[in-house]
Amino acid sequence: MKYKTQGVCSSLIDIEMNGDVIESVKFTGGCNGNLQGISALVKGMSAQDAISRLRGIRCGFKTTSCPDQLAQALEGILANK
Repeated sequence: MKYKTQGVCSSLIDIEMNGDVIESVKFTGGCNGNLQGISALVKGMSAQDAISRLRGIRCGFKTTSCPDQLAQALEGILANK
């Protein structure tokens, strides 16, 4: 599933799931090293666990962040199942 981000430096998140488990996450744009780290940490995690850990994280004065955008994307995936 591809998710177009809003309000952050990354422009797109490509998420692969196996049921409710995150198989892979790839960000387009943004802070490459940090986003690779987030992607590696959530691999194999349940979507709900990732959402509970990432939802609401802010980047500086922004109301969202790349981790928060990932949580929102995962919520959308779960809602459409």
